[in-house]
Amino acid sequence: MNWSKRRWLAAAITSLVTGLFIALPTAVLKNPVFGREIAVTSWSVPVVIMTSILSGLLFATYFKNDSSMSEERSIKIGGAGAFLSYLAVGCPVCNKLVLIALGSSGAIQYFAPVQPYLAAAGLALLMYALRKRLINESQCKVKFPKIEQGMKG
Repeated sequence: MNWSKRRWLAAAITSLVTGLFIALPTAVLKNPVFGREIAVTSWSVPVVIMTSILSGLLFATYFKNDSSMSEERSIKIGGAGAFLSYLAVGCPVCNKLVLIALGSSGAIQYFAPVQPYLAAAGLALLMYALRKRLINESQCKVKFPKIEQGMKG
């Protein structure tokens, strides 16, 4: 990837913000504001890290580079992927929507077993969106040969 410093900076900042945005309210990262009823799973931290990195890289592709393109579908797909990852790492009985829909025992019995699949689906969507952006960007790159002026005939 031939990215500008601006793109790498955007990727780094977005990765950090995304990681904090997911890890703090889900209490994957212990903090005094949010707590969990159920312990963090062993796969939650890697999911947060991968989601953060992929989200940062995807977001950075929307910063102008020599061969950047305008396309909005990938950011929507990536946003859905990040949201699924957020749901996946959260405490099943702390999610208000899940509690309303399933109750606390239903959240543990039905939602908790689905969370690893939500994580996988979220990461897959982020990877798909990033791959699509990077491939389309590299395919749209056109280099024109320099034509010497004053050609002798």
